[in-house]
Amino acid sequence: MTNPALYHPASLAQTVRVSRVLFERFIKGFDDSNRTTQAMDMPNHAAWSMGHMALTLHRGAERLIDGPLPETDFIEGSDQGDAERFGTESVCYGSVPTDDPDRYPSWARCGQIFGNAVERLATTVEASTPEALAELTQWGVGGGGIPKGDLVSRLAFHHGTHAGQLIDLRRALKMGSAFS
Repeated sequence: MTNPALYHPASLAQTVRVSRVLFERFIKGFDDSNRTTQAMDMPNHAAWSMGHMALTLHRGAERLIDGPLPETDFIEGSDQGDAERFGTESVCYGSVPTDDPDRYPSWARCGQIFGNAVERLATTVEASTPEALAELTQWGVGGGGIPKGDLVSRLAFHHGTHAGQLIDLRRALKMGSAFS
């Protein structure tokens, strides 16, 4: 077990919440008309990114507490979502996004689902102890054990990875800067 003094639950929870605010800067201009639009040589579209990050946040929260995915936001084991929920297999690691709006929630629901996942992880972390956050958990494909507190930081950083992809997608779709 890693030194529990390294993990401050309130600080880690705030990191998760701030990562949402920073990520959401880059979704300006996406809406129901372009949420599943793909560009040549770009890996993901905006709806997939939101669902993928939400699913990943929930899976991280599951490492801290027991509890299923919310059925209001996900269809477990399905590669087909709908206007209200993501299919877990359509946004999981290794899935391939498609430009089929009927397979993904509306843009407003994408944002709600992402926000729900951020808040679930943040409140779960806040309710944790430094000792619990120092415990090891399994994460990633073929991954070994990492401290739960490190996983929380990794999940916040994960938003930056997908923000970068959306910056490239915005450029390819000629959407202009998110900061204009």
